[in-house]
Amino acid sequence: MAYLLDANVFIRAKNEHFGFDFCPAFWDWLAVENANGLVFSIDDVGGELRFGNDELSEWTARQGDGFFLPPAAGVSAALERIGRWLRNQDYEPAGAEDFLESADCSLVAHALAGEHHVVTHELSSPSKKRVKIPDACAGLGVACLTPFEMLRRERARFVLGPAA
Repeated sequence: MAYLLDANVFIRAKNEHFGFDFCPAFWDWLAVENANGLVFSIDDVGGELRFGNDELSEWTARQGDGFFLPPAAGVSAALERIGRWLRNQDYEPAGAEDFLESADCSLVAHALAGEHHVVTHELSSPSKKRVKIPDACAGLGVACLTPFEMLRRERARFVLGPAA
């Protein structure tokens, strides 16, 4: 079991909670835990993050292929399972189609295929206009948690060191 991180985890970390300028330990922790086989994301998310021209896109590029996983065995079957699940839900057709074509769907499929946990800031919603990651995870039996839940579970510690 590993954690697969949604794009919003990286983006909000950079912009809000764990900026590169004041909490480099968060980014170091991600890289270390990736090397330990615990924290990953997927190619589609990496592509979204590389699109920018900022510290996050640079950090993403430095992580190499081992952090942002390509589709593995079982992802195609998981995508088919997600499609079957969606057909049995009450989502508006445009919302279901948007989800099926998104990095969010690919993230859930990777987690489903590999029995991983999805990590996202996205929240469940009763709206049937748009499929939310936590709702898809719940419907498909995939564990979904916030970044803070992941950090607590893994007992991450960002301890002050000398100022740079």
